[in-house]
Amino acid sequence: MRIEELALPGVFTVAPDQIRDERGSFYEGFRTDEFEAVTGQAFVPRQINYSVSRRNTLRGIHSVTIPPGQAKFVTCVRGALRDFVVDLRIGSPTFGVSVSNVLDAASGYSVYVPEGVGHGFLTLTDDACICYVLSSTYVPGTQIDINPLDPDLALPWGFEEPPLISGKDARARSLKETLAAGLLSRPVDE
Repeated sequence: MRIEELALPGVFTVAPDQIRDERGSFYEGFRTDEFEAVTGQAFVPRQINYSVSRRNTLRGIHSVTIPPGQAKFVTCVRGALRDFVVDLRIGSPTFGVSVSNVLDAASGYSVYVPEGVGHGFLTLTDDACICYVLSSTYVPGTQIDINPLDPDLALPWGFEEPPLISGKDARARSLKETLAAGLLSRPVDE
């Protein structure tokens, strides 16, 4: 597998080496030993979630307060989606900066989202399914929701018609409001 750090410190893409033949393909989706050797970060799964959405569904930007913190290993297992990560770590040189990738089931590409970084996506196909492998279990009251249409973030979602979005995400605070509310943390290393 090929592991590459993106423009946000600690955010990585993981591209599997696929073995293909007339039957289809096989690949390792994740190996902790290789991931730790390249990134220097341990990742121990504690919970796995799936989200299934119709085309043009916008979900996010979501994160978790520190503590407890939550890293995510995100993979599209059916269909395709435009994936975004946003640096929410106070004091980070890339605070408020985002990176985007297209994740699809055919490529097997994944994105590692470290603690303190927000995540969201727009589905590009019907019946798109995304898998989240999480470093911590769900803790009520620790969710951070930032409005994915925050004009200060100006994320280039690329939708051509208004997306389907939950009321919770549509009513979520802007990044500035979330920062003012004291919900964001400094990077764990500080």
